[in-house]
Amino acid sequence: MFGQRFLVIYSGVLTVTFAVSILTGFSKSQVATFDEINVHRINVREPDGTLRMVIADSAKLPGVIVKGKEQPKVDRPQAGMIFFNDEGSENGGLIFGGKRDANGDVVDSGGSLSFDRYNANQVVQLLGVDDKENSMAGMAVSDSKENGHGYRRIWVGRSADGSALLSMMDAAGNERIQMKVASKGAAEIDFLDADGKVVKTIQGDDALPKH
Repeated sequence: MFGQRFLVIYSGVLTVTFAVSILTGFSKSQVATFDEINVHRINVREPDGTLRMVIADSAKLPGVIVKGKEQPKVDRPQAGMIFFNDEGSENGGLIFGGKRDANGDVVDSGGSLSFDRYNANQVVQLLGVDDKENSMAGMAVSDSKENGHGYRRIWVGRSADGSALLSMMDAAGNERIQMKVASKGAAEIDFLDADGKVVKTIQGDDALPKH
């Protein structure tokens, strides 16, 4: 009888000791190593809980978050990574996707990496899109006012017709200079007025020295 009681007590002590060792080990070590992990969403936070980054699939990607408060999710069907500033407000991200609809048309293909101004919209965007509505790849630089709307000022990239293009806009977003090299090699520079009318054109041959 005494031997059985001793074994029960001894077993209990070992169990408690093992549990304490495991818990103590986890509390001392904050690093875990995995060969592979499957998740739907990862939140990266500061020690005080401030959200700094979200990595998520399309279902779990959040709506716009400003100072920790999330707005309803609108027009954000892709998976990706969202960046947040020191105050927990969204200030850029990387999104990507690609799929066909029931008719076999490509309705979403490409990705976008963007960086926002403080408390405003994106000021730099690197994107590539190739679907039934858009076909372009390049970089856009925009004005963006705090708590307000801004306009694109520079676009450099490839247009839908295969041209290499550099467009420069004024502060109101009106295109004023367009430098273009067509897919077959023809080059030109167009100067436009505020209404978008071409007022002067320099063809590639015009820029060559005359002999």
